[in-house]
Amino acid sequence: MERELWKILSQAITQLDRQYPRGMRTHSVGRIVRVYLWAALHDRPVYWACDRRNWAGVRPPVALPDQSTMSRRLREQDTEQMLNQLMQTLDDAAPASLIRYLDGKPLPISRHSIDGDAKFGRGAGGKDRGYKLHAIYGCTNRPLAWSITPLNHSESHAAAALIDDQLTPGYLVGDGGYDANHLYEHAGRQQIQLFTHRRYRQAKGLGHHRHSTFRRDAIDRLTSPSPFVRDLLRDRRDVETRFAHLTNFGGGLTCLPPWVRGLHRVRLWVTAKMLIRLARDRYRERTVA
Repeated sequence: MERELWKILSQAITQLDRQYPRGMRTHSVGRIVRVYLWAALHDRPVYWACDRRNWAGVRPPVALPDQSTMSRRLREQDTEQMLNQLMQTLDDAAPASLIRYLDGKPLPISRHSIDGDAKFGRGAGGKDRGYKLHAIYGCTNRPLAWSITPLNHSESHAAAALIDDQLTPGYLVGDGGYDANHLYEHAGRQQIQLFTHRRYRQAKGLGHHRHSTFRRDAIDRLTSPSPFVRDLLRDRRDVETRFAHLTNFGGGLTCLPPWVRGLHRVRLWVTAKMLIRLARDRYRERTVA
């Protein structure tokens, strides 16, 4: 399967690489991205892909960059830009989604790690240390907006930043962790109707402090939900299916390996795994057709 996925990724990189002039640099942007994705596809560190002996079965680049060059070039803006363009290239037919789903996925690491960016926070089933993937999904496996934060970062504040990331008007559904007045207000001002379960479902009232009118309206609609609102809440678990699709195959985002530490490296690794997932979707579409 890795060879089939690599063929799809490699073709997309070649197509985009023509748009990036090399200038005086020895290695093009496409070559840097190609080496990194080859390492991520095989769950190996970057230096492994810098060794020509580890490209068995495929044609490696004419010249391979060394580890220090990869480390420097992966932090440059044009590399990040190509990775983002690859995501659009691999899922270019994604239709606009009126209904979107929001959730977070913890990415824990060892508690005794010296990673200064990783923080303690709420993980899966208890307290943990690491990072969290925040994502808004529509009807495909390409997230409409996503970010990586330390695990102690507020989910509602991360969601507000995602809403600012070119999210169009429509519906946004999340769990009780996103039941916050500031998030309802932020979404409502951008013509996005947020629906969440109540953070404290046993609560009978709203207390005596001021509440967003958008949150009050949502609570009223949830008290006696219409069939449409009921279906929205029932289908909220679709976002967990998207996270499952990102993790439940060889080469997926199963965990953060020991060499992926620091916010920048975690963001790169998650990006690579999303691209591999989209390449897998495209391969399955071709085989079914």
